[in-house]
Amino acid sequence: MLAEAVGSEQDLRATRLLVADDSWLDFEILVASLEQEQMAVSAHRVENRPQLQQALAQQAWDAVLCEHALPDLGSIEALRLVRQTDRHLPFIIVSARLGEESAVAAMRAGADDCLVKGRLARLAPALLNALSIAQTRRDHERAVQALAASERQLQLLLAHLDAVVSEERTAIAREIHDDIGGTLTALRFDLSWIERHGDSASATRARTAAATLTQVMQSAQRIQRNLRPPVLDTGLLPALQWLIDDFRRRTGLATDFSCNVDALDLAEEAAMAIYRTLQEALVNIGKHAQAQSVSVGLVVDDQQLSLEIIDDGIGHQPEDLVRSGSFGLRGLAERARRAGGWIDLSPLARGSCLLLSLPLGTPPLAPAADVCPLGAQP
Repeated sequence: MLAEAVGSEQDLRATRLLVADDSWLDFEILVASLEQEQMAVSAHRVENRPQLQQALAQQAWDAVLCEHALPDLGSIEALRLVRQTDRHLPFIIVSARLGEESAVAAMRAGADDCLVKGRLARLAPALLNALSIAQTRRDHERAVQALAASERQLQLLLAHLDAVVSEERTAIAREIHDDIGGTLTALRFDLSWIERHGDSASATRARTAAATLTQVMQSAQRIQRNLRPPVLDTGLLPALQWLIDDFRRRTGLATDFSCNVDALDLAEEAAMAIYRTLQEALVNIGKHAQAQSVSVGLVVDDQQLSLEIIDDGIGHQPEDLVRSGSFGLRGLAERARRAGGWIDLSPLARGSCLLLSLPLGTPPLAPAADVCPLGAQP
């Protein structure tokens, strides 16, 4: 039976039908036509605008059947009133005075169907189809809302985890500096004393141990900087310069850095987004790009900041930002989003370009005279 197509919730009760029609006889014919098709309906008739508005405000309906031309209300205007109440509420025009052009206009305006009163055999199927489509739309909307809520929760969780990781990194870096750093410094003094006061064999061994100790201390300092970026202490631009210099020393790649400001004062979240983006990009280039040179540019104006990292390696694709396993890049994209910006990864004729863009709420500090490599004279 046709009525079996109605959703499970609908099956448990009569379909609540609001009929906008100024003819009582036509109203009864509509209801009888539906009941003849085994549809249980609970119908209510209104015949003008105030009654329609009152009925929509007082009760929830499953569908609306509307005459095309009521004395004070056209079907398009009635449709607008219905959509203001429930944008998914099925709306079917049933009229003997509906021309083809009017029907087309009504369908374009969002009506679910248009029927002729003299031919109601299609009324029940049209109503059931409209009810099914409306339920699908509502289910889809709920699913979208649930997904959006889940994404918001995930973003909050990621932000929390990132904050926890940052706190742990800071604590570990502090322990390296205070405990390990202090111990290594004391050991260095002891080796220096042995070198000065011991015999020649002991002095030679002490010098060798001191050289090894120097390497260990440098490693500890490097680990400390990676855990707790210098941006927290020395400022953003010196921190970026340190990353560039360290990358150049470790890889031997030609790497240049240009910036159009001499100094920059940003909120910690934005500064960390910039620092981590450059850090992750350089790590990826060093591991995977097979590049010969890297160019890093920082451009700041009154409205936004842009960090551009270009390499001449084998290149990346935009989908790498969301590719399964690309947690570093995806983490950067999420960090940029939390700072109000975005990241774009674009392939070039040779190599790739990673662009970070962040909005600036206040103007940056005074710009340099010219864009030039950081630390060089213009």
